[in-house]
Amino acid sequence: MVDVLVLHGPNLNLLGQRETTLYGHTTLNDINASLAILAEKSSLQLESLQSNWEGALIDRIHLARTDGTRFIIINAGALTHTSIGIRDALLAAEKPFIEVHLSNVYARESFRHHSYLADKAVAVISGLGAAGYRAALEYAIAQLNL
Repeated sequence: MVDVLVLHGPNLNLLGQRETTLYGHTTLNDINASLAILAEKSSLQLESLQSNWEGALIDRIHLARTDGTRFIIINAGALTHTSIGIRDALLAAEKPFIEVHLSNVYARESFRHHSYLADKAVAVISGLGAAGYRAALEYAIAQLNL
């Protein structure tokens, strides 16, 4: 059983290496390790998946419908602005989710200002860097422990 599923989209495997002035030096492994510690302290099962392939993310979201997943945290990366498929998968999964972005997407190119996920998300966290993931998980933990 997975209490919280954390999904990372395209290019997030390069965190800490690419565009460090924008995304910083924290790696995806650093983020996942920090989240795992927080989840363990809260006695929750956490799973993280990164994929550069939209279909792999959609397949994992579909699995969340029946594997006990209770909450999803997703940074779909560029797919946020292009993927109706991810939106539809999240709707089909019928799980609450938070959309996370490391950078402030509204301070960037105009094409990044639209999200196919935001209107269905519990919340959108944008611009807090790696701390945004932690904030999302803290919220999920509070909701799941109600």
